[in-house]
Amino acid sequence: MTQMWKPGLSLIAVSALLAACYAETSQPDTVDEQTQRAVAESAAPVIPQSASAAASTAAQPGYAGRWMGVEGTFMTITPQTGNAYQVVITDLDGPKTYAGTLQADGLHIERNGTPRVIVPGDGEATGMKWLAEKSDCLVVAANEGYCRD
Repeated sequence: MTQMWKPGLSLIAVSALLAACYAETSQPDTVDEQTQRAVAESAAPVIPQSASAAASTAAQPGYAGRWMGVEGTFMTITPQTGNAYQVVITDLDGPKTYAGTLQADGLHIERNGTPRVIVPGDGEATGMKWLAEKSDCLVVAANEGYCRD
């Protein structure tokens, strides 16, 4: 015979626990008021994040740090204020610095007058056979990516 879960019993237990915790931090008039407040607080609805807040959180896969490319190339991403980032790409011609803005679809930069969106992916997504086995990468453009070891 299976037992049925009885939500009333667990609500009473939670209420009693909350009432005991609440009693240590404040001094309401009576124990009944403590219990009523605890029940009211435990029954309060959970308000979900707004869509934009959820997208903002989801859009942050951890861009900051140093990302290694091939043949001595690398990319360093440093958070600034708000959703601004500094992106330094060091290729065979030397380092170049770009201002980046984190948006829902990736980290936006403008390089040589061309907008780019840096997005997370794996080694295969970079299109570079030397990075194919990597799992934590950022893709800048076709056949250009950087990974963490």
